[in-house]
Amino acid sequence: MLTIVVIALLVVLASVLAFRVSELTQRTAGGADRDAGQVLAPEVTSLLEMLHTVSIVLDPADRVLRASATAFSLGMVRDGALAREPLKDLVRETRREGVTQEVLLTLPRGPVGSGRIMVHVRSGLIGAGRLVLLVEDRTAANRLEDMRRDFVANVSHELKTPVGAISLLAETMADSADDPDAVRMFAERMGAESTRLAGLVHDIIDLSRVQDATTMTSERIPVAEIVGEAVDRARLQAQARDVAIWARVSQDIDVVGDRALLVTAVRNLVDNAVRYSDGGTRVGVTVRVAEDELVEIAVVDQGIGIDADALPRVFERFYRVDPARSRETGGTGLGLSIVKHVAADHGGEVTVWSQPGRGSTFTLRVPAAEPAETKELA
Repeated sequence: MLTIVVIALLVVLASVLAFRVSELTQRTAGGADRDAGQVLAPEVTSLLEMLHTVSIVLDPADRVLRASATAFSLGMVRDGALAREPLKDLVRETRREGVTQEVLLTLPRGPVGSGRIMVHVRSGLIGAGRLVLLVEDRTAANRLEDMRRDFVANVSHELKTPVGAISLLAETMADSADDPDAVRMFAERMGAESTRLAGLVHDIIDLSRVQDATTMTSERIPVAEIVGEAVDRARLQAQARDVAIWARVSQDIDVVGDRALLVTAVRNLVDNAVRYSDGGTRVGVTVRVAEDELVEIAVVDQGIGIDADALPRVFERFYRVDPARSRETGGTGLGLSIVKHVAADHGGEVTVWSQPGRGSTFTLRVPAAEPAETKELA
């Protein structure tokens, strides 16, 4: 559909140029945006500006008559001419064949460095020897596709581990049918692997939900309710690990957002704190409103802490600071990634402070709700 629209626009461009060509003065020496109004008909310039794609118009000598600002910022145009050889090759082929060309190119992001951009380019003649390039930057879309592919690969790997373990344990248990103690031990391990598998599936569902903004609801919610529900859900795990949880909400504070997602985010922070805390320690949850009108929900633990070189990665999907401990406690490596998405969807952020041996503090920061309207009583 997009290709048909672009071809139609090219036809319109050709018609307008053919009509106005007798009124235009041919210029050389790379007129760019500053000369666009003198070189191209106003209708053509307006039409190109309406396009979401990057546009470059060349004269018969392949000098740039007009180029959108992004063409310069991406390094495609320099000194009134095309600056990338693949684009020059495409122009030569278009002139030689006389028909519209389409190609997917990977170009250097700049004159130095290893940065690359991926662009989809359409090249076509529009009359009087002139040629237009329409360039669509697909770098972000390509990066997103790579992330999706990596995510699927990671999920597949993570699912194989508990599924394979359950299958192996079931076979072993069948072979040990005459040994009640062995059957009991393998059954317990199967239960643990099943719980781990269920947790992974649940986290994947949560992550899919937070990435789909269309499913979000919006309501005014007391932060005390969010924290209270999150702590209650995490209390059983904390008791099993002999970790005490306390929460302090010093004032009446509201936020606007999706209750379920916010509870999930806070619970994930508390679960994470409990998971990386030793028995006999405490996990605390505090709430305050900062000067920038952001509600700060801080989860503080006395756990093992995080090395400085690992801090930038803690919010990545499937990243675990201590893989062995995560396997022991059932961590999936998705909890903090979910928190990051929930924070972003609510116009906020999540930050972390940590030192090995001293514990960690994760802070969820989201905008506070506007003060409730007060009504005068008669």
